[in-house]
Amino acid sequence: MSTARPFVLLRADYARWLDTERRMSPRTARNYLHSLDLFTDFLSGHLGEAITGATFGTLETRDFRAFLALRKGEGLTAQTLRLDLSAIKSFYRFLRKESGMTNPALAALRSPKLPPRLPKPLTRPDMDAMIDSAAVPEKGWESARDVALLTLLYGMGLRVSEALDLSWAEGDMGTSLTVTGKGSKSRMLPVLPQVQRAIAFYRKTVLADEIAQHFIARWDGDAPPLFWSKTGRAMTPRMAQELTAKLRRGLGLPATVTPHALRHSFATHLLGEGADLRALQELLGHSSLAATQRYTQVDTDALLKTYRSAHRRG
Repeated sequence: MSTARPFVLLRADYARWLDTERRMSPRTARNYLHSLDLFTDFLSGHLGEAITGATFGTLETRDFRAFLALRKGEGLTAQTLRLDLSAIKSFYRFLRKESGMTNPALAALRSPKLPPRLPKPLTRPDMDAMIDSAAVPEKGWESARDVALLTLLYGMGLRVSEALDLSWAEGDMGTSLTVTGKGSKSRMLPVLPQVQRAIAFYRKTVLADEIAQHFIARWDGDAPPLFWSKTGRAMTPRMAQELTAKLRRGLGLPATVTPHALRHSFATHLLGEGADLRALQELLGHSSLAATQRYTQVDTDALLKTYRSAHRRG
């Protein structure tokens, strides 16, 4: 393929390449082609000449940056700018495959950074409804386990891995509990009475169930886990995810409701009650205060939303 061909012909070949070789979805292909068209329209004015395949081999890093700066100046998000850059890089992969053309200037570009995603906590009523919906008396110890796990995640802000790493013996909780988090760092956490009651009821229900009693005995001297599946194996993060997914669907809650969202809810609700940021950092086991500070933005956004709903002219 000659790189001296007019762009319109190269574009047609590229469109076919996306469809037949990359097997890209029609929607994504349209987005890529649209971004590429915007780029070549920019180049025509920027360079003051008609665009051919050879043009793409002569571009410098500043040319790519000028295009992205123009797009950013139009008020576009970092996500859209990343799409534009991905489309350009995809076109260059096509050119390299078809004609051997490369352009080192493109390698110097970095994708625009996306803004940090804010945690998405549940409201207090939704959190209460979720725990209540997990309480199904006819399910016996499994229902008690689900309620205990949800109460623990929300009431202490644990990561799901931290909760599932707890042993059966550690379930005999007092007013504090030491957990081991990321980087094998331990932290001591206060245990709320609601958490104590939920865990105690779960353990009592297990010990009253003849089949469940065998689960503890089957561990042959090893420390049995606090939470396990109905087959007697240790409960996994995947099982916890399936539990929250089932409950959120039943309540009509968004897909952002995951086990980790309960940790977000713990932090956001505490902050809303006036908790000290440093104290919250210790409770969550964050190595950096910056990670904890994300919740201040969540709390501010929730406050503004409440204000605007109450004051329509706000």
